[in-house]
Amino acid sequence: MIKREIADELKRSATEYPVVTLLGPRQSGKTTLARMTFPDKPWVSLEDPDVRMVAEADPRGFLAQYSDGAILDEVQRLPVLLSYLQGVVDREGGKGRFILTGSHQPRLHEAISQSLAGRTAVLTLWPFSLGELRQYAALSNPFDIIVRGCYPRVHEDRLDPRRFYNGYLQTYVERDVRALIQLRDLSTFQKFLLLLAGRVGQLVNMASLANDVGVAAPTIRQWLSALAASYLVFELPPWFENIGKRLIKSHKLYFTDVGLAAFLLGIHTPEQASRDPLRGNLYENLIILDVLKRLCNAGQRPELYFYRDTHGNEVDLLIGQGRQLMPVEIKSASTFSVAFLKGIQRFTDAVGKERVGKGLVLFNGEQSYQIQGVRVINPLREKDWLTL
Repeated sequence: MIKREIADELKRSATEYPVVTLLGPRQSGKTTLARMTFPDKPWVSLEDPDVRMVAEADPRGFLAQYSDGAILDEVQRLPVLLSYLQGVVDREGGKGRFILTGSHQPRLHEAISQSLAGRTAVLTLWPFSLGELRQYAALSNPFDIIVRGCYPRVHEDRLDPRRFYNGYLQTYVERDVRALIQLRDLSTFQKFLLLLAGRVGQLVNMASLANDVGVAAPTIRQWLSALAASYLVFELPPWFENIGKRLIKSHKLYFTDVGLAAFLLGIHTPEQASRDPLRGNLYENLIILDVLKRLCNAGQRPELYFYRDTHGNEVDLLIGQGRQLMPVEIKSASTFSVAFLKGIQRFTDAVGKERVGKGLVLFNGEQSYQIQGVRVINPLREKDWLTL
């Protein structure tokens, strides 16, 4: 397994806190990362029914077995254990004693806020970033990445993406979501997932989705919340301030792994992806999630937004950098057009130059440019295109 970009941040966190909690979607590599980073710590999986039964029956006795600490895997399976863990770290102190991993955000976050507030660093591990994928091979075709996605096992074990995502949906998505929302009609939820993939990179319209799926709008909101809680979708919020314009306030929706979106759309080859009507949306999904991964891997709090007003002026991504916002346009085209700059220019005019950082256009071309103060680059070819 390659070295993960977040590994250094994980080590630093363990020197400052008695507990480090590593969250993220299933199969993103949390267990592997924790065991590689802390090879001397015993590893205990609470997915194991026997282990979980013992820990639930006698939590104090269970934790006493690991006086020097341990890696406790999938702790969302037994969140009550964190209340007892609080007593251990308060009583005995020490840094980096316990490393926790979890995939279900709501239950684990609730337990952390109640029991481990101030005692744990919380990090999020996503599937591979573009930088991590470069450790396997040079990157050139974004549509190959869109089809294969970024889950570690697909690249580490050279798995067939179609088979992987089919199994991922059945073994993780459906099971985890069912546990969160007590789902009864699986076929309706599967229809919802397919429709969601068809709306990747678009504004979330609850009423439209509810009408197409055949359920109530509050049900759609609940299902979306469950997918976000399981780290399967990411909602990009709009940026708005009182700047004298009417701005869109709906979120945009992306999949945390673009390969899953492509699979749901029936896209199984790079050629299909490059010709699909949603090619631009999928490319946008790939790049925006890579920005999210870069920020999280560096231990930074992501401040990501998009901009759109009611006149259709839009910037695909805004990256918060203190008081400034870096505007980023994302285009799947391989030929540059000056039209790519219009959104950045109009946004700058609307909010003022003092609020706007150096703009970026990310596209699929071979050349890099500097035009009207805006960098135009291919993010697959230039690994240091985003300076954090």
